[in-house]
Amino acid sequence: MLTCKEQVARSSDYLDGQLSFRERLMVRHHLMFCPNCRRFIRQMRLMQATLRILPQEAVPNIDELAERLAAERRKDIP
Repeated sequence: MLTCKEQVARSSDYLDGQLSFRERLMVRHHLMFCPNCRRFIRQMRLMQATLRILPQEAVPNIDELAERLAAERRKDIP
């Protein structure tokens, strides 16, 4: 059985369908018995779904926006 560390290392390839049949079985076997890794995979799937719906074009003035948000955050910290 895979360790959690080995599972995490294979997670992206697993979700992208790039593992061999044997590797997929090993991952699925680990996920059957490890609730923490199941949670991790669910979070990875959610992240992938979120990234798919984001706009592909670059946001204009992104650096300016990041600076403005950082300044606002610094104001809120006592």
